[in-house]
Amino acid sequence: MKIREQMLPVSQPLGGVDDIDGLAQVINSGWWGKGPRVEEFERSFAEMVGVKYALAVSSASAGQDLVLKAIKASGHDVISPTISFLTTGVVPLWNNCKSLLVDVRREDLNLNPESVRKRLTRRTKAVVAVHYAGVLSSIDEIREFYDGFVLEDCAHACFTQGAGIKGDAAVWSFQAVKTLPTGDGGMITTNDKVLYEKLVPMTWFGISSTYSRVRNNGDSLTGRPGYTWEYEVEEIGYKAYMHDLTATLGLTQMKKLGNNLAKRRHVQRRYNSELPKIIERPYWTETGQYYSARVPAHLRDALINYLSAKKIHTSVHYKPLHKHPLLMQKFDFSVANSEWEKLISLPCHSALSEEDINYVVYWVTKFFDGEGSS
Repeated sequence: MKIREQMLPVSQPLGGVDDIDGLAQVINSGWWGKGPRVEEFERSFAEMVGVKYALAVSSASAGQDLVLKAIKASGHDVISPTISFLTTGVVPLWNNCKSLLVDVRREDLNLNPESVRKRLTRRTKAVVAVHYAGVLSSIDEIREFYDGFVLEDCAHACFTQGAGIKGDAAVWSFQAVKTLPTGDGGMITTNDKVLYEKLVPMTWFGISSTYSRVRNNGDSLTGRPGYTWEYEVEEIGYKAYMHDLTATLGLTQMKKLGNNLAKRRHVQRRYNSELPKIIERPYWTETGQYYSARVPAHLRDALINYLSAKKIHTSVHYKPLHKHPLLMQKFDFSVANSEWEKLISLPCHSALSEEDINYVVYWVTKFFDGEGSS
C-alpha cells in the first residue's frame, strides 16, 4: 500500500458549515461574551445529562478547580486514579490539597475501588472518578464504603448514558479533540442547588454576569434602557466563564453528537474485528474517545515508530501520574505500572474515512506479520 503524504492524526475535530454559520450569527449579533448562547447551551446540556443544573466554564480543569474551591477542599486529601491526564492530579495541588493517587483495574483502567478504600482517611475531601475513555467508573462500589464528595470526571464520557448522575457533581471537557469539541471549554453539572448557586458567581470574580444584568433590566443587548452597572462582591471569585462563541460551537456540535459517536463506534468495531489477534482490544466505550489497545510491552515503542514512518500518528493514554516527579508517591500501583507500557492509542475519531481505517489496519497487520516486529 502506498504511504500517505500527510500524517493521519490520532484525534481530530470535525467541523462544518453549520458551525461556521453559528459563529457568524454570534459575530454579527455584537454580543460575543457570556450571553444567550451560553444559557441555551447550559439548558440543553443539563437536559441531555439528566440533571438540574449546568454551568458552562472555560475548561474542565477550571471546572474541577472551582468545585474543589466551592467545597473548601484546601488542606484536605483528594483521591484520583494514576491513569489519567494531569488535570486530576495537579488541580488538587492548586488548592493546597494532598493529591493521593490510586491504582486502576486491569480490565477498563478505571480507578480500583479497593485502592480507594486503602487511601481513605479522615482528611479525605473528595474522590475524583475518571470515566476513562468513556467507560463508567464503579461509583456504586465506592459508595458502599465512602459517603463523601464524589466528583465525576466526564472528560471522555460525552455522552455515555449514566455519566454525571452518580457523583455529587461532574465536570465535562469540550477541548479540541473531545467528542463534543469547541476548541476548549467545559461544563460543571450537578443536582445540588446550594453548590450550583455557590459556583455561579465564582466563574467571574464574584460578579453577576453582564448579560444577566442587561437581560433583567434592559430591553436590548445594547443595555438601553435599564442596564445596571451596580453590583457588590461578597466572596472571592475567579475568571472561568464560557462565552457565546464557544457555546455556539457547543450547540452545533451537540446536534451532531449522535452521528459523530456512531462513527467512533464504527471505528472501534472495525478495529476489533480486523486487527491482528496479538492486539488486546480495549474495553468497549460508547464514546470512542480513545482506542487504547494493548500490545506486548517490548513491541509498543517499535510499533509507534513504525506507524509514524507510515504517517500514522498514535499516542499513549496515559503515562501514570505517579511517574511524574511532581506527583511521585509510594503506593501499590502494580496494575498501572504493568499495563501502561502496553498501551497504544490508534486513530479513532469521527473524521476518519473507510480508507483511513483500512490504512491503519493494513500497516498494523504488516508490522505484526514481521515487517517491523522482528
